[in-house]
Amino acid sequence: MKYNFDEIIERRGTDCFKWDALPAMYGRDDLTPMWVADMDFRSPDFVMEAIRRRCDHEVLGYTMPSDSYWQAVTAWLQKHYRINTTKESLHFIPGIVAGIAYALLCLTQPGDKVLVTTPVYPPFLNLPKDSGRTLVCSPLKIEDGRFAIDFDDFERKADGCKVFIMSNPHNPAGTVWGKEVLQRIAEICERHNVLVISDEIHADLTLPGHQHVSYSTVSDNSSAGGPAITFMAPSKTFNIAGLGSSVCHIANPDLRKRFFGWLDALGVAGGNIFAFTAAEAAFKEGDEWLRQMLEYLNENVQTLDEFLSTRMPKVKAVLPEASYLAWLDFNNYGLSHEQLKELLINKAKVALNDGTTFGGEQYRGCFRMNLGCPRAVLTDCLCRIEQALTGSPRTC
Repeated sequence: MKYNFDEIIERRGTDCFKWDALPAMYGRDDLTPMWVADMDFRSPDFVMEAIRRRCDHEVLGYTMPSDSYWQAVTAWLQKHYRINTTKESLHFIPGIVAGIAYALLCLTQPGDKVLVTTPVYPPFLNLPKDSGRTLVCSPLKIEDGRFAIDFDDFERKADGCKVFIMSNPHNPAGTVWGKEVLQRIAEICERHNVLVISDEIHADLTLPGHQHVSYSTVSDNSSAGGPAITFMAPSKTFNIAGLGSSVCHIANPDLRKRFFGWLDALGVAGGNIFAFTAAEAAFKEGDEWLRQMLEYLNENVQTLDEFLSTRMPKVKAVLPEASYLAWLDFNNYGLSHEQLKELLINKAKVALNDGTTFGGEQYRGCFRMNLGCPRAVLTDCLCRIEQALTGSPRTC
């Protein structure tokens, strides 16, 4: 079956955060949203059919994850990431942000230091601070057009930290951390007794030509040199984030007993009927849809790269190796951050994520762009941004 990712679907008026929150977040509702990390593609037909079949049984009582659900999860992890696991080392989580918050509350104390590498997904910055922990930031470098870890700074910052929250692949810009990088992280974190929490929600979105390595597999005993928690989900992959379906993997038995016991005490394993139904269908039937979708996303990345190279060469971009999120630096235009925001919102009428929310004032002039949309929408937005920045007439 050939899937149509060029289809433009009207999402306004569906309580869609990406579209319906524009007035609250940006002050106007006539923008094209290229910010929130979900895609404007139709959720897969096999997922929707599974949900419809479940709705035919018109009792929506308490539910539990079935054996077939766990079989689908473990088979997916083994096939795609060589993670050899059973349901005993897995736990359902209603969302990865919630899972990270639970881990911090369960495994750290107020005042404990939590390490992140910036720029990074804003909840990684907010969760430690909002839970009374001490945030420690190690800025990433840009080398050869991609993010890279400054390991001298990283090891200095790791000393005294209790936890490192890692985005793997990295958000923003989908940098794929290779095996050697992950092994070095593991060595440093083991040496300093730092627990690693690896958010791998974008793993399935690794683009052609790149390979995701799960942090849980970088050592022979599959514990990554020490205790680690790995989070994965079908939500970004199959555009079903609204169902709140994620999974937590822990190889270390002592850590697993402590954290899973805490989660069970909170009663978060129940999930909801449609989270289990959709995830099982996605993992069982999703390979071909995912293959086609990744090809489409890869062409969107190439479209962005070619447009910037030929028409906006002043923009420095970190392009995704995984995911649909690009990091754009507009500082060569000589405009202030506030001027850039004004042009993007009120002239180009495009909503991007403000770079300062990913790590502070050092990211002024930077913005994150979501490429998970029909190509015609992406091209139109790029033309509008070009016109707003240069004043040139639109030629798209």
